[in-house]
Amino acid sequence: MTLRFYDSKTASVRDFAPVHPGEARLYYCGATVQGAPHIGHVRSGLVFDQLSRWLNYRGFKVTTVRNVTDIDDKILVNSAASKQSGYEGEHPNEEWWALAYRFEKVFAGAYEALAIEPPTYEPRATGHIPEMFALIQRLIDRGHAYPALDDSGDVYFDVRSWNEYGSLTHQRVDDMQEAPDADPRGKRDPRDFALWKGYKEGEPLTASWDSPWGRGRPGWHLECSAMAGKYLGETFDIHGGGLDLRFPHHENEMAQSTAAGYGFANFWLHNGLVTFEGEKMSKSIGNTVSPSQMLEEARSLAVRYYLGQAHYRSVLDYSPTSLAEATKSVERIEAFVAATVEFHRPDAQVPVAFADAMDDDLNIPQALAVLHESVRAGNSLLAKSGDVAEIASQVYAMVKVLGLLPLMNIGGGNASNAEHAALDSLVRSLIEARATARAEKDWARADQIRDSLAAAGVTVKDSATGSTWSVS
Repeated sequence: MTLRFYDSKTASVRDFAPVHPGEARLYYCGATVQGAPHIGHVRSGLVFDQLSRWLNYRGFKVTTVRNVTDIDDKILVNSAASKQSGYEGEHPNEEWWALAYRFEKVFAGAYEALAIEPPTYEPRATGHIPEMFALIQRLIDRGHAYPALDDSGDVYFDVRSWNEYGSLTHQRVDDMQEAPDADPRGKRDPRDFALWKGYKEGEPLTASWDSPWGRGRPGWHLECSAMAGKYLGETFDIHGGGLDLRFPHHENEMAQSTAAGYGFANFWLHNGLVTFEGEKMSKSIGNTVSPSQMLEEARSLAVRYYLGQAHYRSVLDYSPTSLAEATKSVERIEAFVAATVEFHRPDAQVPVAFADAMDDDLNIPQALAVLHESVRAGNSLLAKSGDVAEIASQVYAMVKVLGLLPLMNIGGGNASNAEHAALDSLVRSLIEARATARAEKDWARADQIRDSLAAAGVTVKDSATGSTWSVS
């Protein structure tokens, strides 16, 4: 079967034809590092990890780019809050760049805990200011951007100058909400969005750069266009991200890039959101679940399985029993993989039915059905002392391409090694959960995890390069 993906722009499933034969170039939106990751960030990262793994399995040379937004209004606000009198957090007087880097590391830890592979490139917005200048000037020269009508130093994209504006989300300009990123008095139209935001009194001078339009910092949408173009070229294969980013972020990205004369993304893939027992997660009603909480409740293997088991475009619903159910499902697979270690082959191929499901818009639920059926058949053969080699090699290939294998404790014939690997996985999950809890300023949970480890005789040593543990 030909690889096919659902393109949000055309609202249709289309055959995948790469821009560059034999290559697949993918950009997906990463973190705005003003705080610790939430479950939606991790699901999105996992979805595009599954996609890149499958493209690689299908023989493509895969280039992935996941950006880091390390300059943003919320980053500045949170940094300023740490400098207020009476601040009770763990990081008082924290500069904006230090806060951003601290949370960037928390995101990296969450991705690593779930075996989400690092992208080929992970550029930071602050490292690409010259590329942003060039894109802004190109848009001004082509009549699609203008300096603010007041003396704010802002530069705006003129949405009415681009007839295709709204084509990603299928909206008319007159029906759109106003862009909330700057004072509308400097705009030709309230929907015009900021490409460059002029420096304002009271902001850190270090959070601004000299530009042809005055000192300031980049708008949120601009950075992704500049970085995608630099690392993937003027036209590339896939742009991805969470469904909540379609508007205004992705709509604006596409508009400024295509108005500049670039082809930009051939496919737009958007993953669904995460709900709590059918309701939108919200801090105000107390039904949010963080990655650290999940890793405290279950092994990384089960958390990855749960977050990756639904079709990427569907809503993923969480309930208090979700991780327990995921644990039972994935540990049955793990047990079979561990029991058939001798049959694992690096060059093993997945079954045709599994491949067909993955080729069909990354149909993970159907692919998992093939995996579970293979495990059931394999266990039946084991019980009868039958020839399990072929099924074992196929199961190995499937868990490998799904990214589950790195999180499995499959031993390798040495029981003591397997036991240590299991203990190491559990302890590290708790250490990661504690680090995330501290980053989220959830001191009670961090203390609880520390006390639980100490009660079990586990000593944790923190250092600048990470944490290690030993049994006391």
